[in-house]
Amino acid sequence: MHLAAVGSYCMAGLPKVGAALKEGSSVTAALEDCCLAGNRLNLDVYPNGCRQFLELSEKRWDEVAEVEFLRLNCNEALIDTTLSSLPLLKSLKSLVLKGGHAKDEFGACQQGSLTTLPQDFGDLICLTHLDLSFNSFSRLPSCIMDLASLRELLVCHNSLVGLPEDFGRLSKLTFFSAMKNQLRDLPRSIGELAALQRLDLSENALESLPEEIGNLCNCMELDLSGNQLMGCLSLPRSLHHLHLCLHSNLLVTVPASLASLPNLSRLDLQNNRLRSIPPEIQSSPFVYLRGNPLGEHKSPLQSDVIHNHFFFTSFSVTPEGCKVALACGIQFYFPPGAATSPVTIHFQMLSPDPQWVKLRHHDILLSKVLEVQPHGVEFQQEVQIWMPYTYAQMLREREVVVRTFNGQSWNDLQTKVEWRRKPKHMACCSVSHFSWFLVVSRLVENECRVPLEGTLLFSTVDPNIKVTFPPGVTEETRSVRMQVCVIVEEIVEDRESRASPLLCLSQNSTVDFLRAVKIQLPLPPGVTGFTLDRSRLHLLHGDLQAQTWDDITNQVALEFTHLYALFEVTHFSWYWLWYTTKTYINGIARKVYERLRLYQVNFIALQRKKDPEQVLLQCVPKHKVDPVLGKLHDRYQGPEPSDIVELFEGEQFFAAFERGISIDADRPDCVKGRISFIFYSHLKNIKEIYVTSEVDRKGQAVKGQVSFYRGEVPVNVPEDATKKRKGPDSHWLATLPIKLPKLKSRWTECSDPKNSFSFPPLNLGDAETGFLTQANLLGIARRIGADWQTIGLNLGLTYQQIERIGYNHREDLDRQILNMLFSWAQQNSEEQNCVEKLITAMKESGRQDIADEIETIIELGRQKYRASIRRVGLDQESSTEDSAIAMV
Repeated sequence: MHLAAVGSYCMAGLPKVGAALKEGSSVTAALEDCCLAGNRLNLDVYPNGCRQFLELSEKRWDEVAEVEFLRLNCNEALIDTTLSSLPLLKSLKSLVLKGGHAKDEFGACQQGSLTTLPQDFGDLICLTHLDLSFNSFSRLPSCIMDLASLRELLVCHNSLVGLPEDFGRLSKLTFFSAMKNQLRDLPRSIGELAALQRLDLSENALESLPEEIGNLCNCMELDLSGNQLMGCLSLPRSLHHLHLCLHSNLLVTVPASLASLPNLSRLDLQNNRLRSIPPEIQSSPFVYLRGNPLGEHKSPLQSDVIHNHFFFTSFSVTPEGCKVALACGIQFYFPPGAATSPVTIHFQMLSPDPQWVKLRHHDILLSKVLEVQPHGVEFQQEVQIWMPYTYAQMLREREVVVRTFNGQSWNDLQTKVEWRRKPKHMACCSVSHFSWFLVVSRLVENECRVPLEGTLLFSTVDPNIKVTFPPGVTEETRSVRMQVCVIVEEIVEDRESRASPLLCLSQNSTVDFLRAVKIQLPLPPGVTGFTLDRSRLHLLHGDLQAQTWDDITNQVALEFTHLYALFEVTHFSWYWLWYTTKTYINGIARKVYERLRLYQVNFIALQRKKDPEQVLLQCVPKHKVDPVLGKLHDRYQGPEPSDIVELFEGEQFFAAFERGISIDADRPDCVKGRISFIFYSHLKNIKEIYVTSEVDRKGQAVKGQVSFYRGEVPVNVPEDATKKRKGPDSHWLATLPIKLPKLKSRWTECSDPKNSFSFPPLNLGDAETGFLTQANLLGIARRIGADWQTIGLNLGLTYQQIERIGYNHREDLDRQILNMLFSWAQQNSEEQNCVEKLITAMKESGRQDIADEIETIIELGRQKYRASIRRVGLDQESSTEDSAIAMV
């Protein structure tokens, strides 16, 4: 069919596209060229990507019809309209229709809206790669079975409860991932997938496997971790060349025949219920058994200890109880009888989002958010949780508490602090059900119960502050809380103004007290009851929600002693005593209170010395700038930190790249091309990203800048405004220069075209002691498999680097492994003991097989080197022998 005719047919097939786009703005030519690059169309990272696809189809169908690689965002309203036109893209080879790009009010990724696909979707005869992750499929659409060329299918993070009975029709499938679904069983036809090499069914609800799974003769990786496989595992002996993951299940025994599988390269049985293991398996070097109660007798009073890896997301708990120690530092204790039946516990660490993590005034966040599921399960006994928190110098007027979210509001839990070696302090709490948890530092809270006969409440921060409740103040016993904030004199910045401590009183009742409650506040510093000028003394009442302070001096009866001011109230709020000559005292108090909650910070933008395209962005409290720069000096270089800027705890701001420099990755924290930050004074406000230039760097270096903003980016900013901050209320916070140097030579490509990576030629070690060539490293990379994160950590890569590699190449395990290994090799190629480090890391990661292979390569290299030295007569031993012979 002629291309123009295809375009006409496509336009006829679009249901009222013009009406759907009526209210939206058209895509600019520049944006169209950016999105449509050759045969690739990536629209999942742009706002209104589906709308842009429909507009491009109307304007430039000839080019759209030739697209082979397409990515769309399934969190958009027009995704259903867009789907109807996709079957017309006859050249399409790779299609990514993913959700997860939007977040709900709790900060969790929202599933995409897809529940089905058009029936003519099966007409995509060239499609080899299909990614439907993070959607709402409860079953696979039947049209997928018609995709005869499909080789890779990803349906992770959906709600699938089963697979089609004719799933085996996908005869060319080499990789299938259904991780994080609700699969309870597998169809027998899965054994017909003769070409399948990798099968990921982790984090489902599988209790057994069909016998036909043994027909997968070419399967090299089978991941069944995080399921409910229980009892005695029985796998067919026909499985060969297998990397088998069975961790985090409910297995009690395994057959000895597993050890006799001809080419089993790895068997992961961690975190099961195995109390005994056949000797054939226990002696195998590729079997991993950590987290099992081996050798222990079953006893209701005995607890199992589960050590969970940093990248695992679940573990199992039985009525026997257990202790769980996660690699990220979180610990759990489930007492015997806490769970009435076996339950799988899921957890994840979330970045705090100010949209749902509502910090109270004067709170300081000390940890990320821990979410533990299932939320609705009520335990018979309280479960203890230990959470590590960031070290901070705790003043006597502050305390550490664990705060939990019940779906509507945050509440503080009874918390015990365990002081350990810096920075491993732990906050411990007990809960009967799971939800979201975080650690905060708050003002010390003193609490008392007020009975009918009245009582007295003192502040432990300042004993001079007290509240007296007379008899008859209430008809029913109620709870009262007191917090005190000590004001630093430097904040006031006015010699004629002084302030007392700030007092907050609250109660668990909305009813006012029946009788007046007497409050005693110390007078401001330097003021006594005998010398004060009453006209200068003001009692302020604070409404922190409205951010106002009202002068209530004339509404209460103030009494004075030599040291104190006394007054009576019937309801509680914030109270503040001021001594000043200023007329508008409420305005002064508001400005001082704002300064009390502000933090002075500097922005840092540094480039890695060995790779200038890798940029480190950080927002650092003023007093931490020098120590941070000192630690980064060896690896990074860059401009001086920005001028001092003031931020609130929990405030959001952004970083954007300008003047020929842009971000070289799609990130989940990217908003309209700007990197999103949330400032917390005691957490690392840091991002590491890759940047690229829009011009050819073969001819010249590229100068640009990274600019930090509040809210929307200013429009038409003057040239000189980029060099200095305009004021504390400006959206424009700071601008720092960045320079990408001129490229002297291109990196040579990796010898494996499949992975299409570019790395500089490198050899680790030296000829005399033995070295690894780039070809050796590629061979090692092919053997690493899913252990790459553990190996990377043991090699010294940071958690942030591991997470970035996993995210940037989340659909390709080979790319993840190569990026990890070669990134480390580039950074350490000049160190003399880098090969020894690699061998040690393999051993620490449980890969003795790879360590032995490296040692064999090194020894062979040494032998070749010594042989070559002998041939040219430079070997010291041979020279000595020749001299001895000559003497004889």
